[in-house]
Amino acid sequence: MTLDISEIQKILPHRPPLLLVDRIVELEPKKRIVGLKNVSMNEPFFVGHFPGFPVMPGVLIIEAMAQTGGVLVLRDIPDHNEKLVFFAAIEDAKFRRPVVPGDQLRLELEVLSRKSTFCRMQGKAYVDGQLAAEAIILCKIAEKAR
Repeated sequence: MTLDISEIQKILPHRPPLLLVDRIVELEPKKRIVGLKNVSMNEPFFVGHFPGFPVMPGVLIIEAMAQTGGVLVLRDIPDHNEKLVFFAAIEDAKFRRPVVPGDQLRLELEVLSRKSTFCRMQGKAYVDGQLAAEAIILCKIAEKAR
């Protein structure tokens, strides 16, 4: 199953410049998801991180993983437009290589456990088959405030 950017935006509330997943290329409901993020020199964070040596901030790589996982978590909830997914914890985050303009991040997330409104996922980000970053992400599904 694949989802394009229009379908992703029907699930996630994020919008540019903070929408950090461009396409879903694999999805096993309630189990696993793979998303892509095309990293362009036009990203606003490259202006200051770092001038003359642009590197995608690690926190945004983790955010891209979390958004991809958010698609997995929210997609099958009937009233997903009334929900948000928040970070509850980030564990064992490791950054293995810089992510630079022109790279394509392959964001792979697997559900480790899911209980009620919490979901724990193992996330890995690859560039050209090389591990760039990894983390365990715990998220909480919450009602949107009105």
